[in-house]
Amino acid sequence: MTRYVNHAFAMTFAVALLAFVPAGPAFAAGGDSDSSSPATPASPPNCPAGQVWDPEAKRLFGKGKCVAEADLNKDGKQSLIYDYGKALADAGEYQQAIDVLKMAPNQHDPRVLNYLGFSNRKLDRMDVALGYYKSAIAMNPDFSLVREYLGEAYIQLGMLENAREQLSEIERICGGRECGEYNQLAELIVESQLEQQ
Repeated sequence: MTRYVNHAFAMTFAVALLAFVPAGPAFAAGGDSDSSSPATPASPPNCPAGQVWDPEAKRLFGKGKCVAEADLNKDGKQSLIYDYGKALADAGEYQQAIDVLKMAPNQHDPRVLNYLGFSNRKLDRMDVALGYYKSAIAMNPDFSLVREYLGEAYIQLGMLENAREQLSEIERICGGRECGEYNQLAELIVESQLEQQ
C-alpha cells in the first residue's frame, strides 16, 4: 500500500511540476537537440521573452531551465514542494520528505521547518528535530502544530514539564482547549504520565 501511495504522490508531484516547466524550445539548453551535448550550459542561456533562467530547477529536474517569470515565484514552488514533502512525511517516508523539503526555495518557512523537525524526530534525530522546531517557532510563535510536535518531542525525551509548557502555549494560541493540537498533546502527556506510574 505504501509503495502505491508513494507512487501516486510522485506522479502527482511530477505532473504538478510540469506546470512550472515551459513547453517547446525552452527545454533546449542551447538549441542543440543532440543528446550527447551537455545537459546544462556553462552559462545561462538567453530565455524567451517573459521567461527567466532558473538554476534551482536542476535540483528538481536534473538541469536548469528557462521558466515563466511568474512560475519562478517562490510561493508557487514553495507550496508545491511543501505539499509533496508533507505528503511523504505523512506516509512515513521521512528521509524522502527531508530530501524534498530541503529543496524548498524558502528554508525559513515555518511549515517546512516543522516538517523537517517532524521527519527528523521520526528518524530519532532528536537534536536536529528540536533545532527545526525551535526555528519554526522563532519564525511564527503562534504556529500551534509545531508546538504540538515540539511537545511530542519533549515527551519522547522524558521532558514532561517542557511538553506541558507547549500545551499551555497551544491553549493560548487556540483561545482555549477546543483545538485538535491541544487535545492531541494533552492525550499524549496523560498517556506518558500513566506509563511512568
